[in-house]
Amino acid sequence: MTKMNGKSEVIEKEENQGLDPSHELPIGEEAQAETRDQELTKLKAERDSLLDRLARSQAEFDNARKRAAREQQEFRDFALSDAIRTLLPVVDSFGLALRSSREKSEFRNGVELIYKQLQDALLKMGVQPVAAIGEIFDPRVHEAIEMVETTQARDQEVLEELQRGYKIRERLLRPAMVKVARNPNH
Repeated sequence: MTKMNGKSEVIEKEENQGLDPSHELPIGEEAQAETRDQELTKLKAERDSLLDRLARSQAEFDNARKRAAREQQEFRDFALSDAIRTLLPVVDSFGLALRSSREKSEFRNGVELIYKQLQDALLKMGVQPVAAIGEIFDPRVHEAIEMVETTQARDQEVLEELQRGYKIRERLLRPAMVKVARNPNH
């Protein structure tokens, strides 16, 4: 059945091929298109799920890496703390030696130089002295050896440092042994 005009031939060919002229798709392809859309939606959901899992895995890996680095640093600090604690009595002895003699001599200058080098080495390792004299007593970093009644200082003010305290970063190595003012007027 051949018609003369071009439109009739196209419609006839579409009918012969099983196409639905209103949708311009083959009759069975509409169902296939819906199936493809469902499959596409399913694949997108699966992709989103996999991307989410990937992001979570990356975050877990980063957290584990940071935790391992922090644990290694804490271990180094702990090992360093132990070594520094053994050196603190040497530092104390140098301080006592320098306080006991005020006379100037080459020997004293040498001891001062060694003491300064030791202090600098401790600073490079992150060791810092605990502030004491003139500070308000803080039981987290000070150890009160004696309470002194006085009206010349604020209540709970540290009057004298008997032994210097030290911290490594924010960890206390040794508390400062101090005399603390007790002012009855406050």
